[in-house]
Amino acid sequence: MFQYTQIVLQQLEKVISTQVSALTQAAEWMADCIAEDRIIHTFGTGHSHMIGLELFTRAGGLANVNAMLDSTVLSVEGARRGAAVERVPGLAQVVWDTYEIASDDLMIVISNSGRNAMPIEMATLAKANGMKTIGITSLTQSKAYPSRHPSGKKLYEIVDLVIDNGVPSGDVTMDIAGYRTGPFSTVSGVVLMNTMMTEACKMAAEKGVKLPLYHSQNIDGYSNEELYQKFEDRIKHL
Repeated sequence: MFQYTQIVLQQLEKVISTQVSALTQAAEWMADCIAEDRIIHTFGTGHSHMIGLELFTRAGGLANVNAMLDSTVLSVEGARRGAAVERVPGLAQVVWDTYEIASDDLMIVISNSGRNAMPIEMATLAKANGMKTIGITSLTQSKAYPSRHPSGKKLYEIVDLVIDNGVPSGDVTMDIAGYRTGPFSTVSGVVLMNTMMTEACKMAAEKGVKLPLYHSQNIDGYSNEELYQKFEDRIKHL
């Protein structure tokens, strides 16, 4: 067995076992969105955006998910630029204003460190808009360093529900010849997201709700066009 694989599997078991209550609550909120035809918004900067993207327009994924993929916070326009932009107060409002967001929707904000301005402000905006908010973050990392936001707060201090991704400080799990490597935050975040999503689907299905799930576009005989048309007015990147 590879060392990294062993570490990841052991760490994942620990994360899931400690987050049962939070994951169950998150799934209930997501199930409500499915049953009531509301949107689940996801936001993350840098590598954290990939965790929100995991729920967006994928085979077996929910169609009522809006991943906020504004190019200003992604690495596609430069890694150093993106890292600097996520620390700038006020920009979250600019991004927020380009999306259709309702007060009865759900907001999931992903930030491993939980200390930068944009994820903090996105969660703050969502709460001010009356939305339920979920934060996926590393409490170990977040509590080790000060906030970079003028409020002095971190993501876990703002959201309604905190899901701890169990990531060590620095997002590394291995020591190789004195060098630290073995990132864990993306693996953990994706597993947490899909756990929440599948549990939400089970809850909604038990109530007789038709699940808005995408089929793989590479399997003949299925089409997602009906779902695209249903949500295209509320989900920007369709």
